Amino acid sequence: MSAPAPMVLPPPLKWAGGKRWLLPRLHLAWDDHKHRRLVEPFCGGLAVSLGLLPQRALLNDVNPHPVNLYRQIQNGLQIRIPMHNDADLFYTHRAMFNELILGRHQQSKKAAGLFYYLNRTGYNGLCRFNRKGLFNVPFGRYTTIRYRRDFRPYQPVLAPWTFSSADFEALQVGDEDFIYADPPYDVEFRQYSARGFDWSEQVRLAHWLAGHRGPVVTSNQATDRIVALYESLGFSLEFLDAPRMISCNGNRTPAKEMLAALNV
Repeated sequence: MSAPAPMVLPPPLKWAGGKRWLLPRLHLAWDDHKHRRLVEPFCGGLAVSLGLLPQRALLNDVNPHPVNLYRQIQNGLQIRIPMHNDADLFYTHRAMFNELILGRHQQSKKAAGLFYYLNRTGYNGLCRFNRKGLFNVPFGRYTTIRYRRDFRPYQPVLAPWTFSSADFEALQVGDEDFIYADPPYDVEFRQYSARGFDWSEQVRLAHWLAGHRGPVVTSNQATDRIVALYESLGFSLEFLDAPRMISCNGNRTPAKEMLAALNV
């Protein structure tokens, strides 16, 4: 009897710039390396991890709030707070979430539930914080929203994975690990966390990735300086038309995406 097919679960969060669309291409790079541990320094909304379903994974994000949600899901999260597509409730929950941040209680089950609700209900699935580290995304414009309360189906999938929230250079990465890096893109909006991610961070990341002895794949917007940076470090480059999922001016034309690979 053949083994049952792995459960296909959608990413639990809405995520600006999520990479579900890129999974067919990433599978081409990953499928010969399934024996390795997958390392994602910027795991974001988990679209890639849930798409590739590695047996072992180190999933990191400098933003501690999605990481807290994933850890709570590992513990069988069930959300109890009210969840409705309502502006008054959204801003009440946003204020409550920011109070938890100020009180240093952001690693709690309550904070995870609030973050999930704010992510699903806020504008365009953005995850944005001010310089004080407070969530400042406004209410969204959705007609209907489907909320999930019971995350226990995710529990066995996430159980063997390790989650962390640290700078990428602090990760304990081995030579045999497969790294997929999807950093904040080299575009105008970079305030994904209180620290931000400017050009110096792009350069630091590229050099860190180039120093890894195992396979590396990274994606970014194909700006001239990003292309020049990765070419100078010996990466092989591929260019793709990415769906422009979020745009402040309504532009839905494809954006040029760079996929850079090393040791693959």
